[in-house]
Amino acid sequence: MAELLAYLARQLVDRPDEVRVEEVQGDGTITLRLHVARDEVGKVIGRKGRIARALRTVVRASAARRRERVLLEIVE
Repeated sequence: MAELLAYLARQLVDRPDEVRVEEVQGDGTITLRLHVARDEVGKVIGRKGRIARALRTVVRASAARRRERVLLEIVE
């Protein structure tokens, strides 16, 4: 899941080498923290949050196949 998110995020930004995904285990949930360069956060969020929403949907669908619950946070 983290690899999928990192791949998708790298396709969206101009500096893909600065993209990293941190995975944090919680109470029955996994939180994926997507780190991108400060000036490229807008590219990952998109207009009105459409790209962020799409990324969350893809990550949730991937997690559902494994019967896991995943949250996505976008961090600078």
